[in-house]
Amino acid sequence: MNRKWSVVAVAGLLAVAGCSSDLPADTGTPGTTGASKDAGAKSEFFDQATYERQLKFRSTAAEGPADKPWEQMISPELVDTAKFAKPGGDYHLCFSNAAVNNPWRQVGFKTMKEEVKLHPEITKFTVLDAEAKDDKQISDIQSFASQGCSALVVSPNTTATLTPAIEAACRTNVPVIVFDRGVNSTCPVTFIHPIGGFAFGADGAEFLKEKVKPGGKILALRILPGVDVLEQRWAAADEIFSDSELKVVGVEFTDGDAAKTKSVVNDYIQREGQIDGVWMDAGATAVAAVEAFQDAGVPIPAFVGEDQQDFLRMWADEKMTAVAPTYPTYQWRTPVIAALKVLNGQQVPKEWVLPQPKVTQDTLQSFLKQDMPPLHYAMCGCESMAGYPAPWK
Repeated sequence: MNRKWSVVAVAGLLAVAGCSSDLPADTGTPGTTGASKDAGAKSEFFDQATYERQLKFRSTAAEGPADKPWEQMISPELVDTAKFAKPGGDYHLCFSNAAVNNPWRQVGFKTMKEEVKLHPEITKFTVLDAEAKDDKQISDIQSFASQGCSALVVSPNTTATLTPAIEAACRTNVPVIVFDRGVNSTCPVTFIHPIGGFAFGADGAEFLKEKVKPGGKILALRILPGVDVLEQRWAAADEIFSDSELKVVGVEFTDGDAAKTKSVVNDYIQREGQIDGVWMDAGATAVAAVEAFQDAGVPIPAFVGEDQQDFLRMWADEKMTAVAPTYPTYQWRTPVIAALKVLNGQQVPKEWVLPQPKVTQDTLQSFLKQDMPPLHYAMCGCESMAGYPAPWK
């Protein structure tokens, strides 16, 4: 596959905090049946081929160890890495991180550090935190050029702005590995990410289509406008709702703020009298949204959340009808594994697509970790690591 990459999957605000975009958001028209836009219109972020590819990937068997999804790959196109081979170890792994400014990134970064500890051939691990600032990350990447990195891992803060810096890093002949968010270049040796935003959005919308009776009222809660992966999530959901008998009564942005989320939900409860389903493009404020129904003394409707422990616990305690699409934090293990493969001259996928499972009623109990913090993400892939659970607490 020879194409430029763009961001394809992020965990809502928890994965994209600090991203900016000049693209306009299509917030839709609340109160319409099915589609939240003009009939027949599609979001500028909707791409039919990518949508179909991601939905197909959900049921495509992944290659790799069944018990290690962070090592699995879906439909990989392997590339030769012999030119980067430096067998023997004593590797200096460098990591330019967009930020650790939210729980999703904090859980992921802790997981990455524990993965590094598993490989004694990595004798030095240097990390620079861009603090969600493009200019700082550009400077960070430039500074790595003089630090003797054996391989450079980058989680870009934003896509377009970081592309030139990453292309410059590629020209130093140090293997560059990009994950989490993409760039508009094919120069990195591999780009690692779960399936993508369309798959995330579809998982939730399909669940509501199945669980909510025809004519049921759906409230869609979104985080930020104009961020492509979040727009993809909503574009997929809107596509599915448009082909259903569900009524989307509102599409509202909450800014990831719990108090605002409660206020928005309460307004719709008062306005509509009944909400039958809540779709979310990220689960950061799912608990706050549920609490709005509890405070109003009305039944909790079918819900789309995410794999944070607080939501999973509420789901179990309240016996909710719910699903949790995920953007697994176990992906933070994969760049370290990929870097070592490259430095040993082993083939890696040009685009390393990881499985993107969802938490269902049948699997809920297996992801509940009562001794972990409320904002710990269940799909960390960290339970079997030597230090678990201390670093994640």
